[in-house]
Amino acid sequence: MAASSSAEQTQLQDMEDEDAGMEEREMESDEEEEEGMGVENSDDEEDDSSEDEKENEAEIQRLEEQLSINAFDYNCHVDLIKLLKHEGELVRLRKARQKMSELFPLTEEIWLDWLKDEIRLTEEEPNREKVYELFERAIKDYICPDIWLEYAQYSIGGMGSPGGIDKVRSIFERAVTAVGLHMTKGQTVWEAYREFENAILSTVQPPPGRIPSREEQELLNAQLERIHTLFRRQLAVPLMDMQATYAEYEEWSEQGVSEVVIHQYRKALKQLEKCKPYEESLLAAEPPKLAEYQSYLDFELKEGDPARVQITFERTLGENCLVPDMWTKYNTYLDRQLKIKDMVLSTHERAVRNCPWTMGLWKSYLLALERHGADHHTVSDVFEKALNAGFIQATDYVEIWQAYLDYLRRRVDFSKESSKELEELRGAFARSLDYMKQDVEERFGESGDPSCLIMQIWARIEALHCKNIQKARELWDSIMTKGNAKFANMWLEYYNLERSYGDPVHCRKALHRAVQCTSDYPEHVCEVLLTFERVEGSLEDWDLAVQKTETRLNRVNEQRAKVAEKEANMVRQEEDRAEQRRKTKSDKKFQKKTQKGTRAGEKRKVEQDDYHNEWNEDSEQAPKRQRGNGDQTTDEFMETETGLFGKNAPPGYKPGRKAPQEVAAAAQRQNDDKPELRNDNCSVFISNLTYTLEEPEAKLRTLFETCGPIKQIRPVFSNKGGFKGYGYVQFEASVSVPEALKLDRREVEGRPMFVSPCVDKNKNPDFKVFKYNTSLEKQKIFISGLPFSCTKEQLEELCKSHGTIKEVRLVTYRSGKPKGLAYVDFGDEAHASQAVLKMDGMEVEGNKISVAISNPPRRNMMDKPGSNRPTGDLMPRQVYGSRGRGRTQLSLLPRSLHRQSEPASKVENGTTAQQNPATTSAAANAAGETKPLSNSDFARMLLKNSARLP
Repeated sequence: MAASSSAEQTQLQDMEDEDAGMEEREMESDEEEEEGMGVENSDDEEDDSSEDEKENEAEIQRLEEQLSINAFDYNCHVDLIKLLKHEGELVRLRKARQKMSELFPLTEEIWLDWLKDEIRLTEEEPNREKVYELFERAIKDYICPDIWLEYAQYSIGGMGSPGGIDKVRSIFERAVTAVGLHMTKGQTVWEAYREFENAILSTVQPPPGRIPSREEQELLNAQLERIHTLFRRQLAVPLMDMQATYAEYEEWSEQGVSEVVIHQYRKALKQLEKCKPYEESLLAAEPPKLAEYQSYLDFELKEGDPARVQITFERTLGENCLVPDMWTKYNTYLDRQLKIKDMVLSTHERAVRNCPWTMGLWKSYLLALERHGADHHTVSDVFEKALNAGFIQATDYVEIWQAYLDYLRRRVDFSKESSKELEELRGAFARSLDYMKQDVEERFGESGDPSCLIMQIWARIEALHCKNIQKARELWDSIMTKGNAKFANMWLEYYNLERSYGDPVHCRKALHRAVQCTSDYPEHVCEVLLTFERVEGSLEDWDLAVQKTETRLNRVNEQRAKVAEKEANMVRQEEDRAEQRRKTKSDKKFQKKTQKGTRAGEKRKVEQDDYHNEWNEDSEQAPKRQRGNGDQTTDEFMETETGLFGKNAPPGYKPGRKAPQEVAAAAQRQNDDKPELRNDNCSVFISNLTYTLEEPEAKLRTLFETCGPIKQIRPVFSNKGGFKGYGYVQFEASVSVPEALKLDRREVEGRPMFVSPCVDKNKNPDFKVFKYNTSLEKQKIFISGLPFSCTKEQLEELCKSHGTIKEVRLVTYRSGKPKGLAYVDFGDEAHASQAVLKMDGMEVEGNKISVAISNPPRRNMMDKPGSNRPTGDLMPRQVYGSRGRGRTQLSLLPRSLHRQSEPASKVENGTTAQQNPATTSAAANAAGETKPLSNSDFARMLLKNSARLP
């Protein structure tokens, strides 16, 4: 059996060797084929790779050039780092990351990629301090558990060096202090810490069977106590899956779990149950989860545990690092509650790095530096960085300067006549004024400090602390020359300064100047002057003050009377114009109603004649007709016949009652239009939409649902059910209105949609919704004479050869039909001018077009008060309305009356001849007046006509 088995083994071995040889030969043949194919494809692959490298290098150079122009382009930094990493440019990659980290805090992903690359590069280097420094920078940007875990694991690799174990433990201790309370990720740091201590425990345990010495037993007991302590500390913290940690501790501990640990563990479990709903809401929410984090913060602030509040703030800011209000809340909490210098200052620094455009964060940073005793050089550096942060409004620079000047003032010892700090304060005041004049005004077009608050503070400091009232007066003179002399409050501030630190002579002088210059509240200034003279002045001073105040007030009253008269005239003119418009409108309605009533009267007479004929023919049916339907009387029957149309019921109209649903719908529409059910503060007015818009309510909801929750949409329809091109959108909250106004002029089915605030014109008659651009638009051309069949694409194709096109808009009627007009917006003025020269007079589909630079006419200029535009009453009017005599508007007057009404009144002997009464009545009737003809008028007409008969 042994021999046979050995033979079988030998045979199997031979077979395996043969198979291996065949595999080797097949692999060699495959390699030869691949090499042969590689000879053919190697050139193509090399060409492709070289082209890719050239393209990537060109892109790298473009990104580097763009960053040299604007170093604060965050996305450009990110793209450059990705491209350099792809190309393996490690030296340039390190420089790019370094440059970005100096300007911005880096995200967790960028830091981890950078750290891992640096770890690989320094594996063979004995010096690990560079990587340690990089980790220290990384943990300052954000509190990230993954970065702390990477830091601790990297430090384990250096535990063999002198003091390496202690360094690892210190890093782990800092990690559990920073992120050990993180409910979802803190457990990994605790477990890594225990695994490290368990590894140390295995090195100090004696081999089995050997009794340890006293020193070895002490080391063993100390290490066991460290692990026990880690278990107890972790079980006292509410963390996810902490039940598994407790079971592991029960299994590991030989003496069991103490009552103290069990009590702390149960307390942590209760806290975990309280926090679980907030953690679950965070897991279910989409980033950035600001509302969920805010609720979590409110809960932790109410609980009052500073460590848990801090870690919740850090988690919130990790996903909402660009929310200035959240940084402000965090800084305020640290300033008022924890007051730990390193923590407070580092958080303030991170806040201004994440949101450098927010002045309030810089201001609170300066205060925190002063509060914690930072040196003057550090505070000054932070202030200089704040000036270069790029605030969004001019007043921000005034406030940051005020904060810095307050800091400098608190450093000065005013008991000394002169000091370095005082000179620095004065120099800073002078520099701030120059900065406001040169930098801020040039950037924003306004000073940012119209009331000269900085100069006022400087003047008070000079007067109060430095006893230099002359300098204070010079500053106030400068304040008044900057357009503040017309304000009474400024003069009273100056007077109070002189009253406190000056003398009565200068007080009197200031008040006399105030009486002459003040234009807003001259009575108040005059009263202050008279009160001052009652206390301080002589009789001559009193007489002079009374004379000046009376003269000034008389002049002011005259000016006010002129202004009031002018305003009254303007109001009267406006009322007259409004009354004229109402009268003209009512005349038009009256004429239209009279003409319509004449036609309806004829028709009604014919119907009544038929009715009476039918009545006489069949007298047996008369009672039924007289009663109508059911118990209706004759009057009720006539009312039913006309229905809601009144006396103007259309031919063929059959009376009937409305369905209850229709009545309810009509009542609901009336309720919707009531002003008290509308909230204009939450609404916007939509107009200029096409009449052919299908399902306008659904279309408007789609357009505006991104602005916020919508309460209702009210498109306006005509009596025939057609959309009138405008409507209202009411939101749940007023914060949605500014977002909706941003959609103004958005193109909807070929027309720009107008979005404006919803304002009651009865309460605000002067409110102007639309502000049209009436200036010359040098980059835009206006085209007229286009064929109606011309499309937007055809026009764009026609114009694109003359330059870059930004927008093409065809002008249409509200019904959607084209007007043959268009606007084309080019990239610059040169392209627009070129298009005018080349396209003006061009033929498009047989139409000769006109092209010019867009220069919209001024609108409603003739409607303003004082214009020379003729009113409606001064214009000749036709008796048949604005559109002339209709084709179906038949005359019911005899020809004789037409002949009499045609000629105008003749002038005889220098006076106007009196018209014939019949002619007058007939003309009045032809003009649409309602005065009926009397019997005598008809008699005169009959006599007149009979006299003309042969």
